[in-house]
Amino acid sequence: MPISTENIAGSQSELRAHRPFVLFWCARACTVAAYMALAVAVGWQIYDLTGNAFDLGLVGLAQFLPFVALPLLIGQVADRYDRRIVLRICQTVHACAALAFAYGTYAGLLTREAILAILFVIGTCRAFEVPTMLTLVQGLVPRTLLPRAIASAAAANQSAVICGPALGGLIYSTFGPVTVYLCCATLFIVASVLIAFIKLQGQVQERRPVTIEILFAGFAFIRSQPVILGAISLDLFAMLLGSVTALLPIFARDILQTGPWGLGLLRSAPAIGALTVAILLSRHSLDRRVGIILFIATGVFGASILVFALSTSLILSIAALAIFGASDSVSVVIRHSLVQIRTPNEMLGRVMAINSMFTGTSSTLGEFRAGAVAAAFGAVGSVLIGGAGALLIALLWMRLFPDLVKVDAMAPKH
Repeated sequence: MPISTENIAGSQSELRAHRPFVLFWCARACTVAAYMALAVAVGWQIYDLTGNAFDLGLVGLAQFLPFVALPLLIGQVADRYDRRIVLRICQTVHACAALAFAYGTYAGLLTREAILAILFVIGTCRAFEVPTMLTLVQGLVPRTLLPRAIASAAAANQSAVICGPALGGLIYSTFGPVTVYLCCATLFIVASVLIAFIKLQGQVQERRPVTIEILFAGFAFIRSQPVILGAISLDLFAMLLGSVTALLPIFARDILQTGPWGLGLLRSAPAIGALTVAILLSRHSLDRRVGIILFIATGVFGASILVFALSTSLILSIAALAIFGASDSVSVVIRHSLVQIRTPNEMLGRVMAINSMFTGTSSTLGEFRAGAVAAAFGAVGSVLIGGAGALLIALLWMRLFPDLVKVDAMAPKH
């Protein structure tokens, strides 16, 4: 993988020298760790409650709907209001939802319908939180450090994805789900406090009257940029077909013969590979053949899914999921860098809201697809179909978006 070994001189070249970014990094790590630990508890709890693979798919569907229904509103909110306040509201609601899970479990009130209703609330908050969190990065570091900052933020995300599920599974096995949910609520509150201390410079939110043109400006901009459109849609369809997260409780219990702790390790495995890549890219930016690397990473992503589907060994399954996460991390850093570097800040909220609609759709609807197909063809058949589909998407997109294949550097050349 070609990378630049040149470091920007001076203390300001180091991401840790920027205190707002450090606060952002810690806040993101807290909120992602909380969400992932909560996902392990909810996934195990609902599968233990119903024993139905289709219900695991409904977990994804409940969180998918807000990403599709609200992107225009989310984009306007992110571009017109203080993004820190938006994030703090989201974290507070997340904490309340986690407390609702804790109380419902303790009192024996949680049903499938109650779980899905709370998850819908969480999904709505995440629909606002994810794009707003990503737009915040551009105001925290100099533009020259943006690709490295995006990679470092991805490292925070993946660190939390490693620790969150593993700790969630361990706490669930040792102390039960109520303790997991209480810990999650605490982490959401900590994230809200950290965000409150972030100070932004040079970012003034747009307050022009809302018109149809302004409302749909994000869609128009993406459509006019083949590179951005290709990168976003590639992620959408590859993850839509390749998502395996919803089925991990089935693989853990029925195929790999393990318990909640094993499920936590499987949920953490993709982040092990992703974290390694994200740390590397946070120190050294990709500077050549970016488009080709993106498609190679997507191909490796599909191949790793096929290996996971056929594995009956916990170790091999963890290794396959680690490669799955590493390849996806390359794709995420490239896509986010292309979008943020090539999008004006005054439109970034709307563009990132649409980007999150695509990525949120791909992950959550992908979980629903996986669960629905597993109900008909079994968990292994569902994952095999997804891996083969991801490979086919990579080949097809190389023909549909030749400009993306030809991208050499993150920033456009003038």
